[in-house]
Amino acid sequence: MKIQYRHQKFQADAAKAVVDVFAGQPYLAPTYTMDRGSGHYQIGINEERDFTGFSNQKIVLSDRQILEQLNKIQRTNQIKPSDKLESRANGYNLTIEMETGVGKTYTYIKTMFELNKHYGWSKFIVVVPSVAIREGVYKSFEMTQEHFAEEYGKKIRFFIYSSAHLTEIDRFSSDSSINVMIINSQAFNAKGKDARRIYMKLDEFRSRRPIDIIAKTNPILMMSRSRLRASKRKSFHWQR
Repeated sequence: MKIQYRHQKFQADAAKAVVDVFAGQPYLAPTYTMDRGSGHYQIGINEERDFTGFSNQKIVLSDRQILEQLNKIQRTNQIKPSDKLESRANGYNLTIEMETGVGKTYTYIKTMFELNKHYGWSKFIVVVPSVAIREGVYKSFEMTQEHFAEEYGKKIRFFIYSSAHLTEIDRFSSDSSINVMIINSQAFNAKGKDARRIYMKLDEFRSRRPIDIIAKTNPILMMSRSRLRASKRKSFHWQR
């Protein structure tokens, strides 16, 4: 049975708030030449290997512009204005808090479509804390695929990162549509050899490091965070 999703204003407002932080950012979809690595490629007789990669355009607005626009949105939503940008040394960081059970995953998927619509950004990574949440997020992408396709006229290509299926990373880099990688946070900080493969030069990946190929796309990270407060709010964290 097909699930019918309703358009909720508060979810659209949350996505719009993120988009409005970067008002004035030009719509661009830059390309670059991907790292070919070393080794041989198997291609057909009449096929040419294309090494064009697609990345998110870097933010061209000044910190002052972004902070002013962020403060305007905060005041509109009766939130204490920030006096500075959060963790600026590591990029732009936004935290969007929502009540539990109001469709956090739906909202950040919608936010991806809106950011793509307004600025051309198409590379996203969803970082989750556990395998169970990862599977739930993947299922949400599956279930909302047709719903969002009807609204935006396009589909998201999404996959779960696995060091055993590294060709997905090349597709993530070379595909011009909206691409989402879903990954466990343990993949970045685990100590096991298999977990650390994302940082290693791998023979089966033509002597390249997966993390380098991913970084070249200048992706937007969305991190799901649960917060144990009296109001039991949850948040997702946006990072560029």
